[in-house]
Amino acid sequence: MSEKNFETGAIRKQLERSQYQEHTTPLYVTSSFIFEDAEDMRASFSEEKQRNIYSRFSNPNTSEFVDKVVQMEGAEDGYAFATGMAAVFSTFAALLNSGDHIVSALSIFGSTHTLFTKYFPKWNIETSYFDIHNLAEIENLIKPSTKILYAESPTNPGVDIIDLELLGAIAKKYNLLLVIDNCFATPYIQQPIKFGADLVIHSATKLMDGQGRVLGGIVVGKSDLIKEIYLFSRNTGPALSPFNAWILSKSLETLAVRVEKHCENALKLAEFLENHSKISTVKYPFLKSHPQFKIAQKQMKLGGNIVAVEVKGGLEKGKQFLNSIKMCSLSANLGDTRTIVTHPASTTHSKLSEEEQLAAGITPGLVRISVGLEHVNDIIKDINQALNS
Repeated sequence: MSEKNFETGAIRKQLERSQYQEHTTPLYVTSSFIFEDAEDMRASFSEEKQRNIYSRFSNPNTSEFVDKVVQMEGAEDGYAFATGMAAVFSTFAALLNSGDHIVSALSIFGSTHTLFTKYFPKWNIETSYFDIHNLAEIENLIKPSTKILYAESPTNPGVDIIDLELLGAIAKKYNLLLVIDNCFATPYIQQPIKFGADLVIHSATKLMDGQGRVLGGIVVGKSDLIKEIYLFSRNTGPALSPFNAWILSKSLETLAVRVEKHCENALKLAEFLENHSKISTVKYPFLKSHPQFKIAQKQMKLGGNIVAVEVKGGLEKGKQFLNSIKMCSLSANLGDTRTIVTHPASTTHSKLSEEEQLAAGITPGLVRISVGLEHVNDIIKDINQALNS
């Protein structure tokens, strides 16, 4: 979708109106759907007809949500899930076989890392990690059994930026599937398919919902791949609920205006913290001091809402900072209207060993700030007083 049409498409793409001529899409809370006769039922189950059969397979509210994200990302098709991690797991489980190999960025979400290191090995699926600061090593990790190249950009929690165009070129050269987690950016800021991604994953729980209300996940991309993911999910049951889909579809109507404000606030906070005596480093994609600033400018419209900071004094000072927060929230979520402060080493990435954390850029004093929509002066005031406490 062209940028000038993003907001209009997010608002105006919806289901056909029913006989009641409702202005906004109603909530379809139903477990199943009826058939005209035996032949209609047979043809529907054999997939000769594309229709709703059972809400574990599809539902009008889920379809509307999927259609919007497909349009936003420039994808062919998609499937929605109960959570972001259900989307991650189902995507890999549907497309990989025993003996397959994944090449992944080391800087990924903690639960995804656990999938790769604890559960996939049980099914003889191996993962090799590359350092996001040394993309040249990717090609050395590729084996004949490698099937998927995977990354997040921006990364969680260090907001590093990976050159998606370069990943796309490598995936094409070696005939790999490129799967990108685009959760931190949202399709308003970045569309990985433009750079060669085959599939794009989101935790819709984050900025897509944007108000900390519901869980959800989605994967969009090439239709032949989505069909495999759909068939796997139809039988394993990680479907998104109609209510959550309805909430998320309505949330997408305000995605652009919310993300614009999130990014404006985040940049102002990052600029303030860059000169703070209690902070050793600040990382935000649209700060000129960010190591991958030029890449961020190339592939992102804005810098996102996450600011990563290193508090001087390490773990103890980091804890003291968190304990001194007054207005902002201490939570493991992100992308909320409310500013959230998280200590990744002890929470979201605590399952990683100390060595694994450091290799992924997660130091004991690292703090992730998900900048919300409060007045930026109030956000800065609370962060500042906590640092100076």
